[in-house]
Amino acid sequence: MKLYLSVDMEGITGLVDHTHVDSGRHNYERGRRIMTDEANYVITAAFDAGCSEVIVNDSHSKMNNLLIENLHPETQLITGDVKPFSMVQGLDSSFGGAVFVGYHARASLMGVMSHSMIFGARNFYINDTAVGELGFNAYVAGYYDVPLLMVAGDDRAALEAEQLIPNITTAAVKQTISRSAAKSLTPAKAGQLLREKTAAAIKNKDKVRPLTPPDKPVLAIEFANYGQAEWAALMPGTEIIPDTTTVRYQAKNILEAYQAMLVMTELAMRTSFC
Repeated sequence: MKLYLSVDMEGITGLVDHTHVDSGRHNYERGRRIMTDEANYVITAAFDAGCSEVIVNDSHSKMNNLLIENLHPETQLITGDVKPFSMVQGLDSSFGGAVFVGYHARASLMGVMSHSMIFGARNFYINDTAVGELGFNAYVAGYYDVPLLMVAGDDRAALEAEQLIPNITTAAVKQTISRSAAKSLTPAKAGQLLREKTAAAIKNKDKVRPLTPPDKPVLAIEFANYGQAEWAALMPGTEIIPDTTTVRYQAKNILEAYQAMLVMTELAMRTSFC
């Protein structure tokens, strides 16, 4: 089986605040080493479980965090920015399954560093379903008929995955105390958990169905303030829902909705708060 691995950073073992995930902060180099080790635990377990190929997509911030020189030599890494499909770049129907590592809960929910792409988004919706990065990325996998087999991250990301996808395997490497505090496993213990859960997820793969996206989905993004909505609504085809900070877009499919989300959130980040 060919396995797709998307690796974010906020849900990695022991990382709890911006100093761990911001490349300009003092804890970042520690964070990226732990992130790389965590990816390796999953990659190695996947090969040991019989996977023929593992493609890894660095999915955090500028997407150049994973230390390629330390990765399992048989894997291939998608790295760098800009990517047309961001956190799910390279995912297609050739994969037998996907695994998300280092993931976090969606915006407006409790969870370590919870957010949805940018910190100015309150909610993403596909039709009437609230999704975060995890759910949106799972929908893209589902478009290609690829099941999301496992999610690793904090306990709230695990709960979000379990609510979206029946029979999914989850690996909670830390328990949320607040948005910037957690009770975490040590990296060694997390590694043991990730190896065990990866093996179980691959064994369980036939019991997990892809998260099929709706046809012609309506994307809606609720922003923190009206200025962000104004910027996002500069994208052709969008509209601000009157008397709200929500911008809506009618997409032809989930891939177009995903790229619309990328454009809208990038525009919204241009907003000044003063």
